[in-house]
Amino acid sequence: MGLGPRSPHKAGRGVPAGGKRGRGAEGSGRRPPGRRRPHCAPAEGSSEPALGAHPHLSPEALGYFRRALAALKEAPEPGEERELMVHNVLKEVEAQALALATNRTGSEIMQELLGFSPLKSLCRIWAALRSSLRLVACHRCGVHVLQSALLQLPRLLGSLAEKEEAEDVEEEDGKDGPLETLEELVLGLASEVCDDFLFYCGDTHGSFVVRTLLQVLGGTLLESERARHRGSQSLDTQRAPARECKPTDFEVPKTFLNHLQDLSSCFLKDIAVFITDKISSFCLQVALQILHRKLPQFCAHLCSAVISYLSSRNSSAGGSPLLLFLRDQTSSRLLEQVLLVLEPLRLQSLFEDHFQGQLQALAAHPIANFPLQRLLDAITTRELLSPVFEELSPALEAVLAQGHSGVVIALVGACRRVGAHQAQVLQLLLEAFHCAEPSSRQVACVPLFATLMAYEVYYGLLEEEGAVPAEHQVEMAMAQALGQVTVLGSLLLQHLLHFSSPGIILQSLGALTGPQLLTLAQSPAGSHVLDAILTSPSVTRKQRRRVLKTLKGQYVALACSRHGSRVLDAIWSGAALGARKEIAAELGERDQELIRDPFGHHVARNVALTTFLKRREAWEQQQGAVAKRRRALNSILED
Repeated sequence: MGLGPRSPHKAGRGVPAGGKRGRGAEGSGRRPPGRRRPHCAPAEGSSEPALGAHPHLSPEALGYFRRALAALKEAPEPGEERELMVHNVLKEVEAQALALATNRTGSEIMQELLGFSPLKSLCRIWAALRSSLRLVACHRCGVHVLQSALLQLPRLLGSLAEKEEAEDVEEEDGKDGPLETLEELVLGLASEVCDDFLFYCGDTHGSFVVRTLLQVLGGTLLESERARHRGSQSLDTQRAPARECKPTDFEVPKTFLNHLQDLSSCFLKDIAVFITDKISSFCLQVALQILHRKLPQFCAHLCSAVISYLSSRNSSAGGSPLLLFLRDQTSSRLLEQVLLVLEPLRLQSLFEDHFQGQLQALAAHPIANFPLQRLLDAITTRELLSPVFEELSPALEAVLAQGHSGVVIALVGACRRVGAHQAQVLQLLLEAFHCAEPSSRQVACVPLFATLMAYEVYYGLLEEEGAVPAEHQVEMAMAQALGQVTVLGSLLLQHLLHFSSPGIILQSLGALTGPQLLTLAQSPAGSHVLDAILTSPSVTRKQRRRVLKTLKGQYVALACSRHGSRVLDAIWSGAALGARKEIAAELGERDQELIRDPFGHHVARNVALTTFLKRREAWEQQQGAVAKRRRALNSILED
């Protein structure tokens, strides 16, 4: 969720679009995480001085593995020939495992080859690397090989391959005796890491192994961690808040969960380090996410330890000692995760003991506003929302003006989730964007919310301070193109459309011209506002039709847009037969243009445009049958 800051406006009149989640954004007060090192070593054959020399990989061997990987990618479907090829290549990988893992190009090739590896071969390669664990885990290239090996477990654990090969693995001898099973290898790695836990967590590269190991032991892969391993290091990935992670669960042996608790217990021995150290803190954050899903009681115990430590420090002049850590770049990130995993009663207690009376100051702080957003994200009860809303709501416009829009979006999201204070927060938003009075301005709220601009800024008005606001000029509004839709503005509108009474928002959407609504639908962020119109249970069928009819005459432009075509598909899926005829008829007038367009030809196929143009009766029968099936399905779902 990236969002670039808008140009500054006059104080008190504009509402900056800042306040996004990106800590590394200019003026946010936070630097990018910077935990991730490149996959590559500085030069071929270079060594890590602190860890000693490592085997050299010859250019001939590197060329062989590069050709082998290319051949495997082009190999036929799984069969005896492919299996033999994989076996031979991985046998060579095992023989030169350490040299490959610590080579700039070799490690990248090895990571891809591990994706082809069956159970037995993976165990052999893992065993070959185990004797040099510290070297590999703390090497800027080797660490990613270990991560890749660990991330093969969801594919191999509990699979048919494991059941079939387990006996062979146990019976077959390796170079140093019987080859260990995959489970034994993982548990052995966990034991070695546990023995030197502080070192691995504090090492720039070793911490990646710890974080991946925690996920594997818990049988949960976090989306944010998978993205980092794949090398997706865009700013959007780095800035993604914890609430956006989409974990993937897989089956693990019971022994894994036991070792997960043992490994997590190590955090308690040096809790101060994991709270304050920039690198080690990431390991504790990942542990909290995994434990929250798999061992909630131990997660609560770990959270209590963190809060107890922070609360025992020297008190700040303004109140709780916890406030000092909320303003610190490292510990505030950890506190964000703690807030997201706390149970409701514990969260209520934490708010009353440490946050109450300080919310406006936290909202204005360039760092502390992020933990405040996570507090708002975690609210699920009216008992907690009411005092938070009462304290924050008077400062809503000031928070927007400071560029911390994320706090306001999180507060609106909490109102939507809990189902309380919705009318109040909407009125406050109208006032903050200067469109509450005169009432004629309310019809302009959607463009203002979408762009996060105050009324005067959006329409370029010059009003004297304290002057009576002018009435809304409909002609002026219709003539002006829709401004750039921001991500946070889109989220705000999505929340408001899911309120129990979204009438004002729907009225404003209905006042948009066809080109303005088209711009909204074609926008990467704005297209999701159309999704909310189509899916919100608060929007009636009649209200939905009234808004969407404005798009009539814009269907071809919509179909030929990357994001607009997706919106049109969603509209089509929910449309009645009469509406489908209208859409198909309009598209049919420019069918050749649609067929030639990279997005439009998918829409034409979805609409069955050729059938509509050449065999209308058959098309109507087909669409009637589809509508009948949809009604039957909806009836079943409602029951």
